[in-house]
Amino acid sequence: MATESTKKSKADDSTGQRSPEEIQADIEATREELGETVGEIAEKTDVKKQAKRKVNEAKAKAAAKKDEVIEKATAKKDEVAGKGSEAAPEPAQEGTQQATQSAQQVAAHAKHAARENPVPAAAIGAFAGGLAIGWLLGRR
Repeated sequence: MATESTKKSKADDSTGQRSPEEIQADIEATREELGETVGEIAEKTDVKKQAKRKVNEAKAKAAAKKDEVIEKATAKKDEVAGKGSEAAPEPAQEGTQQATQSAQQVAAHAKHAARENPVPAAAIGAFAGGLAIGWLLGRR
């Protein structure tokens, strides 16, 4: 990470001909490099910050997975309902319709409960994040 002024001052150092301004510039460049290095080390050693980042990543993944599962379940439900109505006689179709309605009600109730009380969903996300962090730290 040697800068041009650092290289120049090292070259001049062999002849012993460095001015106070060059020395001061060299000191300032070294301080700046040292400050950057210390900042990078501090960021790498901030376990709390890394843990929070991993938890947020795990929460985002869990939310995306939840949405994906809901979409798949809805698509499958519609597919099954369509097949059942085509193949079943009328009394069975009525039963299928009732089952579909009750499944829709249960799904709507589950969505509503998750939106009104996100703490369990957050707890699951935090648990998943903790598992991920433990797994990552265990690999070292």
